Amino acid sequence: MGAVASAALLLPLLSAAPPATAGPLEPGSLQRQFAAAAERQGVPPSVLLAVAYLQSRWDAHGGAPSVTGGYGPMHLTDAVTALAEAPHHSHGEEDARGDETRGPRLGARGERPLPTRNQLPDRLRTLDRAAALTGIPARELRDGTAANIEGGAALLAEAQRASGRPLSADPADWFGAVARYSGADDTATATAYATDVFDVIRTGESRTTDSGQVVTLAADPDVAPAPAQVGALGLRKPSPGPTECPRTVACEWIPAPYEEFGDGDYGNHDKADRPASQSIDYIVVHDTEATWDVTLKLVQDPTYVSWQYSLRSSDGHIAQHMPVKDVGWHAGNWFVNAKSVGLEHEGFLTAPDSWYTEAMYRTSARLVRYLAQRYDIPLDRQHVLGHDNVPGTVTSTIRGMHTDPGPYWDWAHYFRLLGRPFTASAGPDAGVVTIRPEYTAHQPVYTGCVKAGEVCAPHGSGAVRLHTAPGADAPLVKDVGLRPGGQDSTTGVNDTGARASTGQQFAVAERRGDWTAIWYLGQKAWFHNPKGERTAVNARGLVLTPKEGLAEVPVYGRAYPEASAYPAGVPVQAVSPLPYKLLSGQSYVVGDRTPGEYFFAPAFDTAGHRVVRGQEEYHEIQFGHRVAFVKASDVRVSRA
Repeated sequence: MGAVASAALLLPLLSAAPPATAGPLEPGSLQRQFAAAAERQGVPPSVLLAVAYLQSRWDAHGGAPSVTGGYGPMHLTDAVTALAEAPHHSHGEEDARGDETRGPRLGARGERPLPTRNQLPDRLRTLDRAAALTGIPARELRDGTAANIEGGAALLAEAQRASGRPLSADPADWFGAVARYSGADDTATATAYATDVFDVIRTGESRTTDSGQVVTLAADPDVAPAPAQVGALGLRKPSPGPTECPRTVACEWIPAPYEEFGDGDYGNHDKADRPASQSIDYIVVHDTEATWDVTLKLVQDPTYVSWQYSLRSSDGHIAQHMPVKDVGWHAGNWFVNAKSVGLEHEGFLTAPDSWYTEAMYRTSARLVRYLAQRYDIPLDRQHVLGHDNVPGTVTSTIRGMHTDPGPYWDWAHYFRLLGRPFTASAGPDAGVVTIRPEYTAHQPVYTGCVKAGEVCAPHGSGAVRLHTAPGADAPLVKDVGLRPGGQDSTTGVNDTGARASTGQQFAVAERRGDWTAIWYLGQKAWFHNPKGERTAVNARGLVLTPKEGLAEVPVYGRAYPEASAYPAGVPVQAVSPLPYKLLSGQSYVVGDRTPGEYFFAPAFDTAGHRVVRGQEEYHEIQFGHRVAFVKASDVRVSRA
């Protein structure tokens, strides 16, 4: 993922100051802790609350770090401690290009040594500074909410003093200090971050945190942001380049190379002319499984793989690496790559109690809204996919497909930010359900975050588990693609074989008491859906089933044209079914109808690139945890 010189990632140090003597920390509720810390450090309470909201939505996560080593409501960063304790997830054997005609698979990411404290930019070690300012031990700043809030307030106050401004009671005087708190090293990102904080102050917020406490920030619609204050911080100007981003985010151009590197091979993406050549139908959400610095280095490696955008966790900064019209190598499925945009989010799927900042969720949602409007992409879960929802191309690739962003990505919150919350649209006897557990309260047991079989730390999840019968003790449903031998699925954090995720829609097969059955991977799959604690809402939708007289129809991982559509010089691609069956009597929710397409891009010279489009049409369906395709000629579509 693109690269920025390490020096450019360094945030200027806050001016030195002697440790503050905070005195005994205020006990009691989070609301009182924020008020007490604000008073002690001379920070307006609304500024302290809004900064914490943009970092963590006021959640403490039990003292566990975020995906980028931030702790507590104020996201005080101690990346050395967090990285040393975090598991390092292997993505498997997926070929990101997802086209077996390409030749040898590109090299895997491999292990990389962890950085030392001195190698990290200041934005990843703000907890050290908070300890120096307050005299509070680092462990207490990581584990205690009152201490953490105190440390964040001290950092804000120090940033205000460093700017030469007084500790004013007027929130508008703190725009520059808030921008510095973001840790951004460029003016655009720092300004965008502070603007978001002041939007929270203007509109107000109230929510129940992960500790069960209600925290409220009253709206102050008259507060006026002062972006001119950012100019005094001495930050660099970003490189805008030919970026394609909404004006409401900070976006810079860090290009991925399109280069030859010997023996006729090239990387790390393909030139194209979308949407003129092919429609863009999907946005694929990934996590990087790497730090920001490593992410940027990877996308600038011509022998590695590529995607269009990377998003930084600490402040929501966006780097664009290639024009959207070009095709990245990111999803492990060439059909999906050719018709999608890839977004990599800084983070680690399996870090126990891993969490993503509100700043990153917000900028990501703005980018997705912009792309969806520009390219006419529907904002639903059959078009906004996780990498873990992309199907294997053929049977042999299923087991190696990646599983990020995983069960800890908060799809419900993400779609609220997209302006498309998952709400009921039908009555109790609806033929379709939308999966939607309450993320924070819904904490199914996962294993394998640290060691195989070992239980992961409790964590909110947007995924429900699927059983063969209506009971928690019933076996999990099988995925014959992942386990050809017929073994049961597991509770492993990377096992998608018996999992349905928030926003995904399925046809109802049966209801029995507190349990609902859906059609899933060619079988009936049950999930717990009790009254008063629903894990799904009823919905309208189109469904398909095999045409009359067909006992079963094949299911595909890509929608390729029929053999007769290929012109001379373009090798015919096999239309190879996956090892699943869509059986008579079963129904699946319909997404797009699309003609079979194949983007032929075999060489560095784009003169030979062709888009082959056939007469055979396909329907995308929500078949299991991953989407799939069926031939339109094999099925009939009806309203559920």
